[in-house]
Amino acid sequence: MKSYKKCLPLLLVAVIMLNVVGCSKVLPSVTRAQAADLMSGISPNRVSGKEADAEFVGSMAEFSIELFKRGITDKENSLISPLSVTLALAMTANGADNNTLSQMERLLGGDIPLSDLNEYLYSYADGLTNEEKSRLEIANSIWFRDGEDSSGYLFIEDGFLQKNADYYGASAFKSAFDSQAITDINNWVKTNTGGMIDRIIDEITDELMLVLLNAIMFDAEWQSVYFKENVRNGEFTDIGGVVRNVDFMHSTENRYLDDGMATGFIKPYSGGAYSFAALLPNEGVSIEDYIDSLTGEGFLETISGAHRAIVNASMPKYEYEYEIELNDALIALGIPDAFGMYIADFSKMGMWGENSLYISQVLHKTFISVDELGTKAGAVTMVAIAPGSAANPEEPKVVRLDRPFVYAIIDNATNLPIFIGTLMTV
Repeated sequence: MKSYKKCLPLLLVAVIMLNVVGCSKVLPSVTRAQAADLMSGISPNRVSGKEADAEFVGSMAEFSIELFKRGITDKENSLISPLSVTLALAMTANGADNNTLSQMERLLGGDIPLSDLNEYLYSYADGLTNEEKSRLEIANSIWFRDGEDSSGYLFIEDGFLQKNADYYGASAFKSAFDSQAITDINNWVKTNTGGMIDRIIDEITDELMLVLLNAIMFDAEWQSVYFKENVRNGEFTDIGGVVRNVDFMHSTENRYLDDGMATGFIKPYSGGAYSFAALLPNEGVSIEDYIDSLTGEGFLETISGAHRAIVNASMPKYEYEYEIELNDALIALGIPDAFGMYIADFSKMGMWGENSLYISQVLHKTFISVDELGTKAGAVTMVAIAPGSAANPEEPKVVRLDRPFVYAIIDNATNLPIFIGTLMTV
C-alpha cells in the first residue's frame, strides 16, 4: 500500500507585546536583568495541578467561543486558537495586580482565581496527548529588553519568572532588542512550529520592553485516510456567491451533529485523542447569523450530543493562513485596563526604571492545511470503523460542506476547541 505524508498540520503563534509608560509605581524586590540567562537560578517547582472539571471546561468554552466570534474577519477565512491565546494571557496575568488582574481573571476563568487557573491550565496542557501520528506540542517563552537609557534598566520580578516556569515551562531570554533580536525571536517561532511559520515580528520599536510567545503545533493523521478514489471535483459556493470548482474529499463517518441551526459530523484523528468537527448552517441560515448564535455551553452540548449515524460526508481540500491583532477583541471582552497606557498594573512583572508596563499589542497567527494525506497506519485504522458504520440501521445522513461553514479541532476528553475557524472561500 502506498505510504502517505501526514495530513493535517496546524501551527499557531500568539504574541503579546508590552511597552513602557511614564507612570511611576513602587515595586517589591526585583532582579536586574543583566545575566545572559534570565532563568539562571530559577528551576521549575513541582506543582500538583487541577484536573479539568465542569467549572474549568465551562469557562474555557465560553471564552473560546466569544474570542472566536470577535476574532474572525468578516467574509474571510479565519482561524483562532483559544488555547494559545489563553496560555499567553495567563502567563501575562501572572505579572498583573489589582484591577488589571481582576479583569484578566474574570475573562479567562470566570469565577476561577488565577492561582487556580494556573493549576488547571498546567494539568490540561500537560494532559493533551502527543503521539507519533497525532502530535500537539506547546512552547512558551518570554523575551526581555537588555540595556540602559535615561530611565535605567528593565527590572524583572523573580516571582513572575518562577510562576511561568512552574506552570507554563516558559523560557526567558535577555536581548538588546535590535535586528538580531528579530532574527532570534523569529527563529524561536520557526523552531517551535516545525518550520511552517517562520516569522511573527518584523520590527522592534524603542518602546518595546517584553515579548511573550506561545506556539502550538498540531500535526495529525486521519484515523481513516482518503484515497484517490475518495477525491472528486465539485462545486463550492463561497461567501460572495461565486461558484468555485474544487476537490472534495468523500467519506463515511459515524457521528452526526445537529443543533437545530446547523448539521455536521465529527471525523476522528489517529489515536482517538482529537477530532475534526464541522457544522454547516441550514439552508436559510446565514453563516453570520449562525456564528452570532454560538455560545460556549451550546458548543459543548452540540459536540457531546453527537449521535451514532451513517454520515455520507464530503468536504473541500483547503489551506490558508490567518493573522489578526486581538487588541480590540480583548478590550471588548473585558480587559481594557491591561491595554491602558496610564492605568495598567503589571507591577508583579517588572518595570523600566520608574516606568510601568502595559500591553500594546496582541498578535495571533495561524496556518491550516486540510487534505486527504495520511499514512499506512491511518489506512489500517480506517477498516476498524467499518463495522460500527455498517451496523447502524438508520437512513444515512448527508452533509456536504459546499458553502461557508464552521469547523473546529477538538480535544475529545473535554470537547473543548483547540482551534476553531470558518471556511468562507476556497
